[in-house]
Amino acid sequence: MNYLGIDVAKAKLDCCLLLETEGTKRKSKVVPNTPEGFQQLIQWCEKKGFPPSQLHAVLEGTGCYHEPAAFALFQAGMRVSVANPARVKDFGKALGILTKNDGIDAFVLARFGALTKPALWQPPPQEVRHLQALLARRDAMENDLQREKNRLEKMNFTEVPQLVMDSLREHIAFLEKALKTLSQNIDSHIDQHPKFKENKELLQSIPGVGDVTSVSMLAVLLRGGFNSAEQVAAYLGLVPVERQSGSSVKGRSRLSKNGPAKVRAKLYMPAVVAIHRNPHIKALAERMAQKGKCKMSIIGAAMRKLVHLCFGVVKNRIPYQPNFEIRT
Repeated sequence: MNYLGIDVAKAKLDCCLLLETEGTKRKSKVVPNTPEGFQQLIQWCEKKGFPPSQLHAVLEGTGCYHEPAAFALFQAGMRVSVANPARVKDFGKALGILTKNDGIDAFVLARFGALTKPALWQPPPQEVRHLQALLARRDAMENDLQREKNRLEKMNFTEVPQLVMDSLREHIAFLEKALKTLSQNIDSHIDQHPKFKENKELLQSIPGVGDVTSVSMLAVLLRGGFNSAEQVAAYLGLVPVERQSGSSVKGRSRLSKNGPAKVRAKLYMPAVVAIHRNPHIKALAERMAQKGKCKMSIIGAAMRKLVHLCFGVVKNRIPYQPNFEIRT
């Protein structure tokens, strides 16, 4: 297996093809970040003697810009991995590479793949991608609506033309109506797919998980690639990171906060509610409080436990069992 590192930008892909797994011999090429560019890359690799079936492409997760390339290479028969940018950056430092440009970044990605053998990426099913797009649009509209409401509140303390106030109120009313329609479309999309509807009901059987949280977790869990609850928690940035060394450094543990911040934010209030209403999370919170853990550490643990419970009900296909013994 040979490795292809791809540094992704909005307009182009800087590619590095390792000619030997443990060496530094390589070939480089730049192609457009377009369907035509993906085909150019595949044909270039084949001319170098490496058909897609013999290649493992490693891309850095860059918002949405890496997704078309990852999907096209996967469809062509390549193994594909999407690497965490922070891990790749630390890996480059470990190699002693101080120079940073797109070509060097592609080389680091290729070496990262060759040495760490990252997990393989698979595109989520089309209906899951559809749900993710709807949820992303809802998040954006909710942010726009909140900004307009904040502006209107500030206007009440200043002297502004009535036209400005009317414009703000009209826009707020428009956004509220559009947001309501979009929420109905999300519910309709879930109802059209029995698997979505069943999983949503399983998630909502957990005390603390409501409509918004269940749909957000549904989009995460059905994207694929998770074999354990720990992997889901790590993906959402809910894994505690310790900072201790010898007797002099005794920092407080904190959440890693990698992954999608918007999904993580949607777990905060459900975790607060679950501390009081969910038997398992309530017991966990009480044990941590007895050990002197701070409030935010307890909430972070509750968020992580909530994710574990979500993964459990979906995987086992049974509703939440309040009397079930779960190791914590």
